[in-house]
Amino acid sequence: MKALKAEGGLFLMTLIWGGTFLFTKIGLEYCSTPMYLIFRFSTALILSLIFFRKYIFSIGKQTARQGFILGLFFGGGFLLQTYGLEFTTVTKSAFITGMAVPLTPFISWLIQKKKISIWSITGVVIAFVGLLIFAQPDFYNVNIGDALTLISTFFWAFYITYMDVFTKGSTSKAKSGQLVFMQFVGAIPLVLLTSIAINLIDSNSFKLVYSDELVLSLAYNGILASFFVTLIHTSIQRYTTPVKAALIFSMEPIIASALAVIFVGAVLQGHEYYGGAILLLGVLTSEVGGFFKNRAAR
Repeated sequence: MKALKAEGGLFLMTLIWGGTFLFTKIGLEYCSTPMYLIFRFSTALILSLIFFRKYIFSIGKQTARQGFILGLFFGGGFLLQTYGLEFTTVTKSAFITGMAVPLTPFISWLIQKKKISIWSITGVVIAFVGLLIFAQPDFYNVNIGDALTLISTFFWAFYITYMDVFTKGSTSKAKSGQLVFMQFVGAIPLVLLTSIAINLIDSNSFKLVYSDELVLSLAYNGILASFFVTLIHTSIQRYTTPVKAALIFSMEPIIASALAVIFVGAVLQGHEYYGGAILLLGVLTSEVGGFFKNRAAR
């Protein structure tokens, strides 16, 4: 039951993340990428200080180190993905980000040396095929944005895997709060250093124009998609596996497209419906296969 609730929570995360592509695109019209991420992560850090202040001063060296490592993967993934969005389309970005799905089982095996079930592997293959059909990416016109987004998928695969390593077996609310706080402590300096380096290269790269759209974008991405989602992820992934988490996250481009249909009147094509159905089948294969395997073992 805990695993089922955890996977429901991961789906809620994916639902929220599905809206980040649209809100990020809007925000980047008024704000340069490093500055946008600094505002986004700083908002989440302030919320962490408010909600977890009673745990922060008792944080141990091991938990601080673990949270900082997660923050580097978390910050690096968002940094590369957000820069990539400046040069590529939302569809291509969502598809390439989904490459974390086939990567995660290998990264998980490399780090944890745990055997991955045949049902999980089958689900990953089916989900990847569905993702390919859904997005129909143009591999003949690869640009710098695509390359940056592809590199970000390695950060996400390591992030999902290490989240499992660092939280497995722990039910402490204090540790969850400390890990959430330290993730933003780790992410912000990475973004700051990137911002300084870019400004040294191009002093005209800074951009910040106040608008209601920018405030809305940062509120969504800072409060919901960063603080709230990171809190959920840190608290519940321990009850499932990195591979299942990656499979659930693979539904992000479908959710992003569905939100585009609802809020901006986008129209989905036939291949997007077929691809989405196949991707969902991949997620269900992993879930149902594991369920029948456990029933048979009783």
